[in-house]
Amino acid sequence: MTKVFITGGSGFIGSNLAKILVKNNFEVYLYDAFVQYTIPINQITRSYYDDRLSDIYDDITLIRGDVRDTEYLRKTIFDIKPNYIVHLANMPIADLSNKNTEEAISSIFNSTINLLNISLDLDSVKRFIYASSSMIYGNFEYSPCDESHKREPIDIYGGAKLASENIIETYNRRFGIEYTIIRPSAVYGPTDVNRRVSQIFLENAIRGIPISLHNGGKSKLDFTYVEDTAMGFFLSIIKEEAKNNIFNITAGEGRSLLEFSNILKNYFPNLTIELKDVETHRPERGSLDISKAKKILGYNPKFNLDDGLKIYIDYVLGKFQNLK
Repeated sequence: MTKVFITGGSGFIGSNLAKILVKNNFEVYLYDAFVQYTIPINQITRSYYDDRLSDIYDDITLIRGDVRDTEYLRKTIFDIKPNYIVHLANMPIADLSNKNTEEAISSIFNSTINLLNISLDLDSVKRFIYASSSMIYGNFEYSPCDESHKREPIDIYGGAKLASENIIETYNRRFGIEYTIIRPSAVYGPTDVNRRVSQIFLENAIRGIPISLHNGGKSKLDFTYVEDTAMGFFLSIIKEEAKNNIFNITAGEGRSLLEFSNILKNYFPNLTIELKDVETHRPERGSLDISKAKKILGYNPKFNLDDGLKIYIDYVLGKFQNLK
């Protein structure tokens, strides 16, 4: 049976990938430090964590460990001898990375080097699959943004992700390590606890708190439902054509924050949307070109924002109603 080792495996994307792998008869190992970077754990967020792996708990191996603990990480991976390593673990929020630069660089870049060195020394590892980010592009000069767009990140998170991409490609040229790099964008959906804009806006809508949109809500993101993101990673494992390649894995559709908020307002008519002219320091993004992933991987996202957001709303509403 093919073995897959996932760092950050109990996380938002990792747990969804694990479900797909289990369904397709892979032997799955989830390695996670269980660090909570954002909001304190409460009854709702605890239930999110419980939901992530409850359906597959008996079908996976869950290991507590930090990807920066080189000795323990190496021993663990050598004992398992996986065929694929999927590196998802890192500080998940760009704003946190700007405030905690050493932690960000350590969790994003140093951990990547640790895993590359282990992969280099272990014959069983066929491919190293890396979760990068659309933040590596910086401000989009055109949209949809393809993989050849210049890479000029404007924050620490994007910079550390780009540095990781560069070192992965260098290990490939120097040592022949096979890799696939995935660039997701604005992932949303059930069990997210990382205070992404989608989670903040939805929970504000449920609680009756106004949504404030800087720059008049004109900023666009390629919101991607988490199951589509996870499927992109799965395809990068099973497709030989993914070898030594880079892919945008998104919905392929840029939607403004105002559009996102107006969809929420359809479900929460009393929601107040406040438009402000204050500029943000986030990169100006939009839609990403996913034609390469479609052609080479057979990637075909199933959820547009309207459909994915309905599922997400129903899930979170259910959690809040259970508190009453």
